[in-house]
Amino acid sequence: MITGKMIRDSIISASNHIAARRAEIDALNVFPVPDGDTGTNMAMTLSAAAREASIMPDSVDVSQACERIAGALLRGARGNSGVILSLIFRGFAKAMKGVAEADGKDIARALVSGREAAYKAVMKPTEGTMLTVIRLASAKAAQAARAGLDELKVCEAAYAAAKKALADTPNMLPILKSAGVVDAGGQGLVYVFEGFKSVLESGVIIGAAQAGTISARDSEVRESTVGPLIAAEDIKFAYCTEFLVNREQRQVFDESELRGYLESIGDCVVVVADETVIKAHIHTNEPGSAIQKALAYGQITSVKVENMREQHQNASWGVTPTGPMREPESQSAPAEMKKRYGMVAVASGRGLEEIFRELGADEVVTGGQTMNPSMEQLLKAVQETPAEHVFIFPNNKNIIMAAEQVIPLTDKGVSVLHTKTVPQGITAALNLDEELSPEENHMRMMKAAAKVSTGLVTFAARDSSIDGQRVKQGEILGMENGRITAVDTDMVAAAYKVSKHLYRKNATSMITVYCGDGVERRKGEELVSLLKAKYGAETEISLIDGGQPVYYFMISVE
Repeated sequence: MITGKMIRDSIISASNHIAARRAEIDALNVFPVPDGDTGTNMAMTLSAAAREASIMPDSVDVSQACERIAGALLRGARGNSGVILSLIFRGFAKAMKGVAEADGKDIARALVSGREAAYKAVMKPTEGTMLTVIRLASAKAAQAARAGLDELKVCEAAYAAAKKALADTPNMLPILKSAGVVDAGGQGLVYVFEGFKSVLESGVIIGAAQAGTISARDSEVRESTVGPLIAAEDIKFAYCTEFLVNREQRQVFDESELRGYLESIGDCVVVVADETVIKAHIHTNEPGSAIQKALAYGQITSVKVENMREQHQNASWGVTPTGPMREPESQSAPAEMKKRYGMVAVASGRGLEEIFRELGADEVVTGGQTMNPSMEQLLKAVQETPAEHVFIFPNNKNIIMAAEQVIPLTDKGVSVLHTKTVPQGITAALNLDEELSPEENHMRMMKAAAKVSTGLVTFAARDSSIDGQRVKQGEILGMENGRITAVDTDMVAAAYKVSKHLYRKNATSMITVYCGDGVERRKGEELVSLLKAKYGAETEISLIDGGQPVYYFMISVE
C-alpha cells in the first residue's frame, strides 16, 4: 500500500528531479527566443509543493498529504505548464479524499481524475502536449488496475505509458518534429513520474543529498529580485504629472502637437483623447509648463503632481541590504472596497510599470516573459486592490491560465482579460469605463485590445530552424504577433522591418516604440526617425522608455 509519507517524499523527489533538469526542459522550447518557460515554471511550481511537503509528519495519511500538496501547487503555479500540473494534482487529490493508504485502484482512479481536471480547464486541448502524456498514462493505469495489478505495478504501467506518449509527441505536433524535440511540458511530467517512481519502488528521494535543487530559499531570492536599486538622484524627471482637460468644442485638437510638446519637456508621455476629454500623463521637471500648454485646449478639471524622488526615498525604507522585504506567503485579507473597479496588470520594466499605474492599475505584478508570476502573487494583488470587481491584465499568453485560477479563490468579482502582450494591455486599460457593467467593460476592452498588433525584437537564444529558415544563436529576431518574421544582425533594422510589416497589415493611426532595458535611447530615436520619415505624415509615432527585459524593442501598432 502507498502511504501518505510516500506521497510526501515523492513530491519532494519530483521537485528535486525537475529542478536539476529545468535547463534541459527549457531548451526543448521550439522557438529560439529567450523565454526559459516550461522547465523553470514547473520547477518553481513544484518547489512550492516541496516546501509544504517538507513540514508534513511521517504520520500524514494519503488524503491529507494530497490535499496539502494540491493546495501548495495551486498557489505556486506559474505558466501554463505549472497550472496544468497543479490541475492534474488537484484532480488526483479529489479522488484520494478520505483515503488513508492507497492501492492500485485508488492510484488509477486518481490519475483519471487528474486527467479530467486538466482537460476540463483547457478550452482547446492540444494533443502532443503534456495533456496527451497524462491522458495515455491514466488510461494505462486504469487498464492495469482492472487487471488486478497492485499499486506499484499500476504506477509502473502509468510511467511506461507516459514515456511512450512523450516519444510520440513529435508525430502529433509537426512543429516538434521540425525542431527535432519532444514536448517540453510532457518531458517535465515524465520527470515527475520518475520522481515518484524512485520513492515508491526503492524509497529513494532523488537529489536528496545533491546540489542544484531549487530550495525554498532559492525561490524566495528569485521572487524578491527586481534588479539593481535606483538611487533617487538618478531619476531624470522628478514630477509625475497627470491631468484631465474638458475640451472646448470650438477648439481644434491636434493630439500629436500636445504629445510632441510634452515629449520635449519629459518622458513616459501618454495622451488619450475623445471628443470631450483629454487625458495626459508625463514625467517632467516642468509640470507648470505642461499644465499651461493644456489650458490652450480647454478647462482643466483634475491635476495630480507627485515628486517621484521623494516617493523613491520613502519606498527605500522597505529595502534591506539583501533585497526587498518579502511579504508573508499567507493569503492576505481583502482590502477595504473603496471603488467599483480595480485593475491588476502584469509587467516588467520600470517605464511599463509606471504607465500601468498612471492608467489606473492598483497593483502591478512584476513578471512577463522568462518570469511568469505565480497564481498566489496574482491572488494577493487582487486581494489588495480596494475594489468590488478587479480586472486582471496578464499581458502574456503563458500567464492567462494562472490568472484564471484566481477567480474562484476570492469573494471579489474578477475578470481576466486575455491580453497576450503589454501593448494590448495598455490599450485595454485605457478603455475601462466606470459607467459600464463588468461584462460590458470586458467586451469593450478586449475589442480595443484586438485592434493592437505587437512587434517584438529580441535575440536568438539558440541555433534553430523556423519555417525553413535557419537561425543562428545571437542573431536579432523580429516577431509580429508571436511569429518570427525578420532575422538580422542589427536591432534597429529588425525593428524597422517588423514595424513596416505591421503598418501594411493594419489601418494604422499610431505607432508606439518601447525601448528595452539596456538599449541606448539613441537607438530608439534612430528607429522613430526612420518611421517618421516614412509614415509620419499620417501616423502619430512616439518613443517611450519601457525598460522591459528580454526585448530590445516592443512596438505597438494600432
